[in-house]
Amino acid sequence: MKIYLSRWVCLDPETNLKRFTAEAVRAVGAGASIVVFPELFLTGYSRSVDLVAVRELFARISADAPEVLFVFGSISEVRRNRVTVWSGGEQIAFYDKVHLFRPNGEFDLWDQGDRYVAFKWNDLTIGLMNCNDLRFPEQARSLALEARCDMLIAPAWWPWRRDWVWSNLLRTRAIENGVWMMGCCIAGSVFPDEDFAGAGNHIFDPLGEAVRTADDVLYELDLESPPTPVVDPMGEAVVIRRVEVMNN
Repeated sequence: MKIYLSRWVCLDPETNLKRFTAEAVRAVGAGASIVVFPELFLTGYSRSVDLVAVRELFARISADAPEVLFVFGSISEVRRNRVTVWSGGEQIAFYDKVHLFRPNGEFDLWDQGDRYVAFKWNDLTIGLMNCNDLRFPEQARSLALEARCDMLIAPAWWPWRRDWVWSNLLRTRAIENGVWMMGCCIAGSVFPDEDFAGAGNHIFDPLGEAVRTADDVLYELDLESPPTPVVDPMGEAVVIRRVEVMNN
């Protein structure tokens, strides 16, 4: 399976919308089965866009390539930082970011989501995360243990100076849950008061090995023969919700 993680530079919304269709067409032309865009890729934190027009565009792009799964990053909608997933012209899943990032003022912009989300597509169960969610292992663990996800996808707006944190968290979530872990981060933002250098895109296999790519956007996964973990993090999991604190 080929996965396309866009290396997207966020400009002004009008320019982004013009570039967006071309990027999606490029991904489909490259033979991708799953196409992922980053968090807030059309607007960044400080800009707005006509969401009706955006949703119409999402529907049209996905209808033109019905065999492809599109994770269109996230949009700001009804006071939520919302990841949307599309197939065949229809939104088939959405996830509202639960773990908002306080240093960026996200609690002033959005309300927290109230659930974790996974969905079925073809023979896969895919879980959704968003950027700062990765710092909280209980989210990935719940998606793995309760939804039995094969794959987790995380759009993000993560800074380049902390790429080592981003990549290590992605790798760790893959290892501890025995899942394919994908992180699609904004490459940069070029806009007054919001110039930003983003972290890299990464995919890790269920053993935490990086999936290599020749062009930094198109990755190939061997889902038919996944690597075998030394310890099965799913089959050998013991869930204990009681914590005992012992006093001297």
